[in-house]
Amino acid sequence: MTQQRKRNPNGAGTITKRKDGRYQCAVYVLQPDGTRARKFAYGKTWAECDTKRRELLAKVESGVPVPTRSAKLAQWLPYWLENVIRPNRKPTTYSKYAMHVRLYLVPLLGKKRLETLSPRDVRVFLAEVSRKATPATAKEAHRVLRSALTAACREELVTRNVASLVEAPKANSRETTPWSLDETLTFLEEARRDPLYAAFVLGIAMGLRRGEVLGLRWSDVDLDGRVLRVSNQLQRIGGELYQSTTKTGKARPVPLPLICLAALRWHRLRQADAARKRGAELDLSGLVFTTRTGQPIEPRNLNRSFSRLTASAGLRPIRLHDARHGCATLLTAAGVAPRVLMEILGHSQISMTMDVYTHVAQDTQREAISHMDRLLKRRINRA
Repeated sequence: MTQQRKRNPNGAGTITKRKDGRYQCAVYVLQPDGTRARKFAYGKTWAECDTKRRELLAKVESGVPVPTRSAKLAQWLPYWLENVIRPNRKPTTYSKYAMHVRLYLVPLLGKKRLETLSPRDVRVFLAEVSRKATPATAKEAHRVLRSALTAACREELVTRNVASLVEAPKANSRETTPWSLDETLTFLEEARRDPLYAAFVLGIAMGLRRGEVLGLRWSDVDLDGRVLRVSNQLQRIGGELYQSTTKTGKARPVPLPLICLAALRWHRLRQADAARKRGAELDLSGLVFTTRTGQPIEPRNLNRSFSRLTASAGLRPIRLHDARHGCATLLTAAGVAPRVLMEILGHSQISMTMDVYTHVAQDTQREAISHMDRLLKRRINRA
């Protein structure tokens, strides 16, 4: 006589076989609002379904809410930002993601539920963002949505990431035309008497980012060994200045050129003199670039000083970040290998460096071809 399977006690859920051959379990679980509702789970075999039943019961015993319906994106995205992104990513990343959630994701997709969101919804959303903003913004919003849905998949709120099924919009890269060598030297000559001269030298000659320049500490500067250790950056996030690691999260030692070494020595003497006038001594662990009162410099003020000096020198306006691109151009033209250039600039991927390298290599090829044309023309004229 076949022994029948014992029934589960009250509150332990039930397991039944469906017409399609799968098994279904049902358990009363706690809802986020404090009520109880029936939650269903499915499996190909009775044992698989029983495992899911036990997992649901374990959450019930622990008092963990298990929503019977997936949350709307307007509910999930704030939870994801606060519990997944904020503890594990940099404040700059959190701030950028929160901006996309606030401006685009919640207003355009917030009413959709995680389980009903479709690739078509995502495609329409991206088209709307591209129309209201730019394709580049839509591409970034797509990345934020894809990351949020990946986290939802890990928590088993959805079975697939529909954002990964939709191709991100193609955004044209911004064309930059950095200064020539003569223009760069003209700017440095104009900035020589400026208190932030050393900061501009580091940005142009070494390709440091704005945040890396302002976050530099004297403890990272070895003037005797002529080495600079780039390990910190200063940025304004959410209305306050914030110091963190570099963009790649890794410190990188970079040899100091003579022009940077001289500028830093002079800047150190001026900063020490300013500290003595305030009745203090130079803080060797403090920031290299500070205000007259010893406070960190507002990042936007460095941009303003750069624009002011550019105008007074009669140069065409470029971004401060374009000066960093100019450094890459000059180093590439000088024959520096892409891998070495990548380490100097702190790029996270070699593809970013190769974009600059390829551009300059083409210019070098044109010069070589022009040189060959001159040689051939001279030979023909002699003949």
